Amino acid sequence: MSQNTVANKTKVEHSVHRDDIGAKTGMWLFLFTELLLFVGLILVYVVFRANYSHEFHEAAGHLNVKIGVINTLILVTSSLTIVISLAKMQRGNVETASDYLWITIGIGALFLMNKFVEWFEKISHDYYPGSAYLKTLPNGESIFYSLYYSLTGLHALHVIIGMTIMAFIIKQISDGKITPDNHVKLENNALYWHLVDVIWIILLPLFYLTN
Repeated sequence: MSQNTVANKTKVEHSVHRDDIGAKTGMWLFLFTELLLFVGLILVYVVFRANYSHEFHEAAGHLNVKIGVINTLILVTSSLTIVISLAKMQRGNVETASDYLWITIGIGALFLMNKFVEWFEKISHDYYPGSAYLKTLPNGESIFYSLYYSLTGLHALHVIIGMTIMAFIIKQISDGKITPDNHVKLENNALYWHLVDVIWIILLPLFYLTN
């Protein structure tokens, strides 16, 4: 191999390395803004809970704690499978990495299914903001459910986005655009998914365990 070839290869590797650092830095900044969004909403929850502690306690008693805990275990498991996917990619097991991404998507779909079942159950019993039944209850309970649907709905949207990104990454793996030497997109997707997991772990005690 000539000196020019070696030099060009070194330049390419350095360029890719800089691109990876830039992509990772950008992802961390994006995750920080996403975290600020949820922190702002959680602070609103904390303020209202301080003013309506009894009403929040009563409203939380109607949530299905079992589903909340099960969904937490589901998301924790999905964080494990996406970590395995990244580890397999780093070790050169490209096909297995894709398989674990599919598994993660399936687990995410299970989380959403449980969440939709819970929402349907609550809505069918008139536990939603603006319902005739909820208007007969103290104002604090209506506020609780407004925050409940807002925060869990926003979280569910992030789950859907994360799953969509995974499907896109699987396609790029299949096309050879994501490889063991160039997997920063998969790594960033894993970071995003971990944020989704952490946010749910925070929401669990706020809504389901507050009673």
